[in-house]
Amino acid sequence: MSTHVKLYIPGPVEVSPATFAAMSQPMIGHRGKGFQDLYAEIHPMLQELFGTKGLVFLSTSSAFGIMEGCIRNLVAKKVLNCCNGAFSDKWHDVSKRCGKEAEAYTVPWGQPVMADEIDKRLATGEFDAVTFIHNETSTGVLSPIAEIAALKKKYPDVMFITDSVSGFTTVPLNFDELGLDVLLTGSQKAFALPPGLALFTASEAAMARAATIADRGYYFDFLEFKANGEKSMTPSTPCISLIYGLRHQLKTMFAEGLENRYARHARLNGMVHEWVRKNGFEFFAPEGYRSKSLTCVANNKEIDVAALIALLKKNHSLIIDGGYGKLKGKTFRISNMGDETDESMSAVIAALDDSLAKL
Repeated sequence: MSTHVKLYIPGPVEVSPATFAAMSQPMIGHRGKGFQDLYAEIHPMLQELFGTKGLVFLSTSSAFGIMEGCIRNLVAKKVLNCCNGAFSDKWHDVSKRCGKEAEAYTVPWGQPVMADEIDKRLATGEFDAVTFIHNETSTGVLSPIAEIAALKKKYPDVMFITDSVSGFTTVPLNFDELGLDVLLTGSQKAFALPPGLALFTASEAAMARAATIADRGYYFDFLEFKANGEKSMTPSTPCISLIYGLRHQLKTMFAEGLENRYARHARLNGMVHEWVRKNGFEFFAPEGYRSKSLTCVANNKEIDVAALIALLKKNHSLIIDGGYGKLKGKTFRISNMGDETDESMSAVIAALDDSLAKL
């Protein structure tokens, strides 16, 4: 039997045996009362996590399905895509592939997107939607969501669309208070579930906009999600095993307490940051804009990142990420999100120390 290699990459992250066990429930029909009861049971917990009184929807897809769905449903005129990393850059590419008029507000990878720069662009009146990533996984940058969302009051006819795939449940987010139009996330990051489930909520304004779009498609049609969600259903066949896992993870989160969960992520993230400083590395993200779910380490010491990862895997049965896309080898990323503990992250740090010494 092969040795299990623990994942400290920023998604998918490690899935606990308890979560896998929870997923191993007998299958049920997805158009019967059993599924409706399951969805209805978890829905109040999802509403509290999202900070909304509205519906929270489940999509059998990666989060990028909903990211594309946002473009299809909400862009009538032109979209401003805020780009500061691989996934936000891809959102701009998707916008163009969907046949929408799109403009990129681009900052160097490793920098946050800023509200004042978005304000300047929205002031032109050209845009009816803006996309931005709360926590850019490729660079470890946490952009100032509250400052950006505050612009909604100034531009009420612009759809404010936010991806918090790797930030969600690691820091507090309150959709209704922020005044956003869409907040979306995925299962394989801090939820510590396998990939394949996306979750999102949308404002009434977003639903009203979607109703005006003729070519929004079917699979990611927001109005289909709304009509089905009102009946505790999904438009298409749901990934029922993942939703059983989601129920388990939600119960675990609320047993811990959300404030305790946020504090734990901040504490574990701080442990990694201490290791970075102690070993003379630098952070890729600037102070004040660093993710709480992962750390993107700048390889200023020019170590052999691939060799470091190989040592971690061979001697400690764990892996970290060696840098995404054009940052491969120039950075490396260490995840602390999901079910990680002080003990598990202490073990990761000890493994990093041992492997670094052997380079």
